[in-house]
Amino acid sequence: MALESRLRLPLARPAPATAFLSGSVSKANHLPFSLKPASTSLSAANAPPPVVVVGSANADIYVEVDRLPLVGETVAARAGHSLAGGKGANQAACGGRLALGPTYLVARVGDDANGRLLEGALAHAGGVRLDRVARAPGAPSGHAVVMLMPDGQNSIIIVGGANMEGWATAVDPEDLDLIRQAGVLLLQREIPDWVNIQVAQAAKGAGVPVILDAGGMDAPVPGELLGLVDIFSPNETELARLTGMPTETFEQINQAAGACHKMGVKEVLVKRGSQGSALFVEGEDPIRQPIIPATEVVDTTGAGDTFTSAFAVALVEGKPKKECMRFAAAAASLCVRIKGAIPSMPDRNAVMSLLESAQVE
Repeated sequence: MALESRLRLPLARPAPATAFLSGSVSKANHLPFSLKPASTSLSAANAPPPVVVVGSANADIYVEVDRLPLVGETVAARAGHSLAGGKGANQAACGGRLALGPTYLVARVGDDANGRLLEGALAHAGGVRLDRVARAPGAPSGHAVVMLMPDGQNSIIIVGGANMEGWATAVDPEDLDLIRQAGVLLLQREIPDWVNIQVAQAAKGAGVPVILDAGGMDAPVPGELLGLVDIFSPNETELARLTGMPTETFEQINQAAGACHKMGVKEVLVKRGSQGSALFVEGEDPIRQPIIPATEVVDTTGAGDTFTSAFAVALVEGKPKKECMRFAAAAASLCVRIKGAIPSMPDRNAVMSLLESAQVE
């Protein structure tokens, strides 16, 4: 398919918000506000094909604490506030700021105050197309409680809401058409597995690479979904949980990645926090990428999403895998320097400047 035709994507007409007709399964209404066009220096004919993210959008309730409470204990927070987040929204916001082509988010939000918070934040995130974000009035918006420690580390509890309950019994055909025209499909596990499977099937049938971030649901990944994934991206904890194997050393991670290969995943991209990242391609030597140190670590929320999304952006542009990992490491380094997930997503100029100044080889 010619690139020009791949970029002529059908857009949903605005529709007023209406209640579900019955039960919790209904066709959600797509957002009735204007779209902020992607910023790009390339013409539409020369731009890379779209990055499409199917995933969650959460209102993140931040509480800054000195330590986590013990069982039965109450601790006072130093501060608290609400910001937009969710793994899908994070990755789309990052893609919108980094990609030379368009970035689309396919997601469900509630028809409530948190939904408005998410809509506003995403509309101003920079370059994210929201045609396929829909309101699901029968379910509240997803939200999360983020407990942020002084060193920037966090613990998070998520409430699925519309992310889990706002989907009809089948994915919208227009969403599937968009996915078939993508350059890459990004998935996570804060939406139902059946949604991920349906959209991954559409991508696979069209030859679109599928990247699955392992974050989200604390449950085994269905074999049907893993069989549709081109690149599986867990952190060390998620990799250990999936395989039942230790992941404390690089050799242990290598062996656990080998177990993923036996499950049908050809490439495993492991995020290792302060230890950097590693890509394990079946039958090849691992590619290791150290971190690009941040001047100050303020908040690690969204750093993994930034890494995965930045890797996908570079992949769509045809960069070698090692270069994709360097690009992603720079984006993650910038992300942890600012509080909040979406507010911390870097733009392309900042990433390129950091890569140049860091002289990453």
